[in-house]
Amino acid sequence: MDYYFRVMKYDTVIFDLDGTLLDTLDDLTDGVNHALREFDFPEATRDEIRARLGYGSNYLIAQSVPGGRDCPVYQQVFDCYFAYYRAHSADKTRPYPGIPELLAELRNKGVRCAIVSNKPHAATQDLAAEYFKGLVETAVGDQPGVVERKPAPDTVLAAMRELGGTPERSVYVGDSEVDIQTAKNAGIHCISVDWGFRTYEQLVGFGAEEIVSGAAELLKSLS
Repeated sequence: MDYYFRVMKYDTVIFDLDGTLLDTLDDLTDGVNHALREFDFPEATRDEIRARLGYGSNYLIAQSVPGGRDCPVYQQVFDCYFAYYRAHSADKTRPYPGIPELLAELRNKGVRCAIVSNKPHAATQDLAAEYFKGLVETAVGDQPGVVERKPAPDTVLAAMRELGGTPERSVYVGDSEVDIQTAKNAGIHCISVDWGFRTYEQLVGFGAEEIVSGAAELLKSLS
């Protein structure tokens, strides 16, 4: 085990969830459209939902209802969405190829892993327990009024401290511009993945420091 500690570049890896570890797009789209139908609003396409992801569920719903947060039934739509989504969040969601094996390999090499997401905290913990039990040590989601969501660094720094990490030996892995900015604000390196909700070209435009194209390439970058 001492050998692995010497050769691994990072001892603390903090992951985004949606679009990074899990392909959640279909369940998110179904949840939003369920709520929109309940209130007789036009449904959103899968690509429209994809473009709205990364900034949290309140932003997602605000971008999906007429009038945004000024919509008279905004909160009711949000509550309807979240209740449905929490009950159906694992219907179609799956880990991206190689992700469970990647996390197991990091665990075996003594690397401590966490999830930090802008998804509501309860849903983040639900999915972490469903798919990554024993592979990540902590999972933190959005908790309004408790801590600022990404791109503020608060949740990432809290996870890093909980795992005993330092900025020099910690890295944030994500798929969006929000993740790039979050890592910058936290003072840690960011590895962007191109299999999520933003394209390689978009990530370059957002100023990504490093981009990887598969779980094997990500493991190599972390090693």
